[in-house]
Amino acid sequence: MKIEPKVLENRFVRLEPMAQAHKEDLRAACAADPALFHDLYPYSMLGEAFDKRFDEQMPKDRATGAWMHYAVVVGARCVGMTCFIGADSVNASVEVGGTYYHPDFRGGATNPSAKRLMLGDAFEAGARRVVYRVDAINARSRAAVLKMGAVQEGIFRKDRVAWTGRIRDTVVFSILDDEWPAVRDRLDARLAAFA
Repeated sequence: MKIEPKVLENRFVRLEPMAQAHKEDLRAACAADPALFHDLYPYSMLGEAFDKRFDEQMPKDRATGAWMHYAVVVGARCVGMTCFIGADSVNASVEVGGTYYHPDFRGGATNPSAKRLMLGDAFEAGARRVVYRVDAINARSRAAVLKMGAVQEGIFRKDRVAWTGRIRDTVVFSILDDEWPAVRDRLDARLAAFA
């Protein structure tokens, strides 16, 4: 498995490797829902923390290959982000996570479109397993991952300390390569309904 950052696009979204040109649109998208970062995210993308993460952490992540950040672009505007995390070529496994959308782009075609692109790219690159790790209290994301067709594998209790100091439990889901055709067809049918 070899996943490389590249533009991924369908009729609803365009995923572009995160670049300086996306910074201010992403900042505005993140600022549109500060409560979400306070209540659910393991790291902050608000205020000074946004600059530190965008200018320091994201370039480090890119350099090590630990994370591949993508800008989620609708029209000509970055409305959020999503990432490949911890690509493991030996075990043909990768996580899709670090996902956030401006509130105006939740509940429509944006998320299933982005997930369809990310999953398609991962499995075409040879992945045997794509993982999602979701905060246990994030009911919306848990429901979205299940609706997509992922299988819940378990809950890692007291798994991570969020930036606010809250200790979170993490629900782990996966989609395997032999499950991908059915998941792909389900996503394609959902997206066809938005036509």
